[in-house]
Amino acid sequence: MMSHRDVATEPVARRRLSAGELAIWRSLIDTTDELRRILGAQLQESNLSPADYQVLLALTEARGRRMRSSELAASIDWERSRLSHHLGRMETRGLVCRDACSTDNRGAEISLTEDGARVFRRATAPHMRAIKKHFADALTPEQFEALADILKSLQHHLHPDSRVDRVGDGRS
Repeated sequence: MMSHRDVATEPVARRRLSAGELAIWRSLIDTTDELRRILGAQLQESNLSPADYQVLLALTEARGRRMRSSELAASIDWERSRLSHHLGRMETRGLVCRDACSTDNRGAEISLTEDGARVFRRATAPHMRAIKKHFADALTPEQFEALADILKSLQHHLHPDSRVDRVGDGRS
């Protein structure tokens, strides 16, 4: 009897995507782009970009509302140079503060300022309402379960050796 691991390592027969599969893929891309556009425009009303919100969310969830820049980059899946440039803009606006790392001098520690926490809190309720209106209200509980199952399958396919389950972790 083959284990799940054996099945996952067997070569998959090569075939072309069907027209229907390509149409579904295109619909996924178009829909997620539209959701990002709508939610990004809503965040702009709070003077935050989606990237700002992503950084502030990670810092809000971090112990002591601070993280090493390398850990922050990894947690939001950004290149370190992109993060560095973005943090510079956020620091100028008073949302975050960069300090030399207390444990070694090689890195920076990024902390959420009081202004950053206030702006984040003010943006979160309208952002959650927009997510509910434009995403959650469109789906039934059964569709949410099916979507969670689909996302888990995709994550396991993309990261077969990972034990991390990103579906349902509460991030937005």
